[in-house]
Amino acid sequence: MKMHRRAVIAGALTLPLWHAVVRAAEPDLATLAPMTGDVVPITPAERAGRIARAQALMRAAGIGAVLIEPGASLIYFTGVEWSRSERITAAVLPVEGEPLVVTPFFEEPSVRQTLAVPAEVRVWQEDESPLKLIADWLKERRLKGKLAIEETARFFAADGVARLVPDMPVVSANPVVRGCRMIKSAAEIALMQKAADITMAAYRWTHPRIEPGMTPAQIGALMNAATAKLGGRPGFALVLIGEAAAYPHGSRAPQRVAPGEIVLMDCGCTVEGYQSDISRTFVFGAASAEQRRVWNQVRDGQHIAMRAAQPGAAAGSVDDAVRRAYQDWGYGPGYRLPGLSHRTGHGIGLDGHEPVNLVHGEATPLAPGMCFSNEPGLYLPGKFGVRLEDCFYMTAAGPRWFSTPPATLDSPIG
Repeated sequence: MKMHRRAVIAGALTLPLWHAVVRAAEPDLATLAPMTGDVVPITPAERAGRIARAQALMRAAGIGAVLIEPGASLIYFTGVEWSRSERITAAVLPVEGEPLVVTPFFEEPSVRQTLAVPAEVRVWQEDESPLKLIADWLKERRLKGKLAIEETARFFAADGVARLVPDMPVVSANPVVRGCRMIKSAAEIALMQKAADITMAAYRWTHPRIEPGMTPAQIGALMNAATAKLGGRPGFALVLIGEAAAYPHGSRAPQRVAPGEIVLMDCGCTVEGYQSDISRTFVFGAASAEQRRVWNQVRDGQHIAMRAAQPGAAAGSVDDAVRRAYQDWGYGPGYRLPGLSHRTGHGIGLDGHEPVNLVHGEATPLAPGMCFSNEPGLYLPGKFGVRLEDCFYMTAAGPRWFSTPPATLDSPIG
């Protein structure tokens, strides 16, 4: 939902106007240079290690094969970057041996352009069934055990294969896929760090260029233009002004920068597919006492969350720690408004939102390599909202920031 709403709001700027905004900024953009010269993509050895890890988890769970459709999990295990359509492209990870990739005959050359692991590729013609192709391969390999389905796979694909291999009970692939993807390697963390560094550099370039009368779309266009010039792939640039900031994903009401108004920006990019997600809130001009008080409370909420996010702690306990403090300060209770109406954070990696979440009731223990957003916003309907969001990764010694939160509203980018 979050990414969809962002796309709708940020997309309000028409393409000609977007180009006009960027052209006007070109003299200043010329001072920016790409930051990605030292980026190291995920290596073949690391991808091989991912498959080996998945197969070990499959053996432990009695799983014979995992079905994966296009998306972040397909990229994670195979490198294949593809979109979903009625024409199925998919991969099957077997408990032993190389994966299978199935794709339409006429798409094979394009699919192979991003295939980054040894795999058997089988193609299907327009009058053939790709699901039968997958089922036939499973039978040829005489794979035993359960057929696990990656959690985002569409029903018709999962159900179609399952009906053709009735001797393989269908289960969720979460123990395998989450078991791999939730724990980031040093290489993944380095890519996420680069994405965060680019987003922060784009914030520092954009913030002083915001002027009275600007719309959210104009500010977002500047942010995305800076991100692209710095070498990141712009992902989203949500900008909320005034009362719109009281609604976490914004409002369609007209908004323009004016003195004394809150400006909330929630922006991110990707580097080699890995995401950043950083929010900053500031006041254009002089801040009121109430704006300053709420901003300081959100800043403190971030640090409460960080202190609670220790190895072995339940992910939900981070959300609980923040919510206890907020309730003591007169917000809530729970998720009620005025207060914090959404979870304190979400997992992040190849997807902007990944399992698991920092949300009440989530029992998964925090472990080194897990990555999360930390965004305990406060929202006052009819007035304004404040969100500060920085992501962190877990180490054996505790959490570490990808981006350093600002210390004061007077220097709101950090």
